Amino acid sequence: MKTMLRILGGIFLYLISTIVILAAGLFGALKLAVDGPSEHFRDVFVSSMMESSAGPVLIRLVMPENDINAILDQNRVIATDEITDTTLINIMHNESDARTAQALSDSGQAANGLDPDGDGIDLYEISGPMYHGAMMVVYDPSRVIVATIDDYSHSSSGMTLPQLIDKYGAVAGINGGQYEDRNGLGIGGWPLGVVISEGVLRQDEYAIEYLDNDGNYEIRTPVTCGFTEDDVLVVGSFNGSAAQEMGLRDALSFGPALIVNGVAGQYNGSSGGLNPRTAIGQREDGAVLLLVIEGRKSSSMGATMADLIDVMLEYGAVNAFNLDGGMSSSMWYNGEEIINNAQIRSERSIPTAFVVLPKQEGDPS
Repeated sequence: MKTMLRILGGIFLYLISTIVILAAGLFGALKLAVDGPSEHFRDVFVSSMMESSAGPVLIRLVMPENDINAILDQNRVIATDEITDTTLINIMHNESDARTAQALSDSGQAANGLDPDGDGIDLYEISGPMYHGAMMVVYDPSRVIVATIDDYSHSSSGMTLPQLIDKYGAVAGINGGQYEDRNGLGIGGWPLGVVISEGVLRQDEYAIEYLDNDGNYEIRTPVTCGFTEDDVLVVGSFNGSAAQEMGLRDALSFGPALIVNGVAGQYNGSSGGLNPRTAIGQREDGAVLLLVIEGRKSSSMGATMADLIDVMLEYGAVNAFNLDGGMSSSMWYNGEEIINNAQIRSERSIPTAFVVLPKQEGDPS
């Protein structure tokens, strides 16, 4: 018996020693990251960690709250009061002669090489110094709607992106807006801010942003994006009632706005950390831009908000909006997973998504 106790005691001491060594190593690595090798590296690292689920807990072990807040304030997109001017968007799919450059030839191929399979969607690979991802261009904006779960609950789970796509009989989709996800443990059953789906106002609440460990909250108008009945993407700070007054048929909340009325958002420092990202935008001709970036992988660290702005401008966005990111960032197309950042866990359950309905017969786009 004594021999057995000695063996068990040795195993216990070994496990405790291993845990202590690993914890000390982690603490040392975190301290090294936040103390150097440069302020830029520190700012990107801290911003990236603070946007993840477990990251804030780890960063707070090695850095005071005031220092964290200062870094976040110096590396962010600056909020704007601007709201989309809908007159800047010319929905060309409604004009019989306005899409000459994208009209199908007699062979069924696009005259200028766009949309070669005639399904009204093009997919492009996106890459940058620290990331790669995919850009989906949907030429007919009337096909893009907000998909949402039937019932909202704090205790019930949402649906995965493929499930939401199937629910609406869609052919493609990306993850959508903000939802209750304290400490990364959310189950996707309760969206935050505004939700309008196919003309029905499903949610209209003010977003509550957690500020500090003392339980202080700031209540602010949700940063929202959505499509009008005329298929124009509107971005800005407004609640559900205002969205209805503007005639939005589909809308959800997250943010920040990346581009408003052709003007890129202003930002400080790195504009945020390197993380998985999802964004939506619209060109002057009405085409919708759906962008998803992979992150937190050796092959793709992730993108900053500035990266999203640059990509959206490159693809001609007049208005663009940041959606939920992190492990929720995902894109599916024709039953195929194009981008998925939830590799450690199974596909995330979410309450909302932007999905692309099938092309209607006779629609040239």
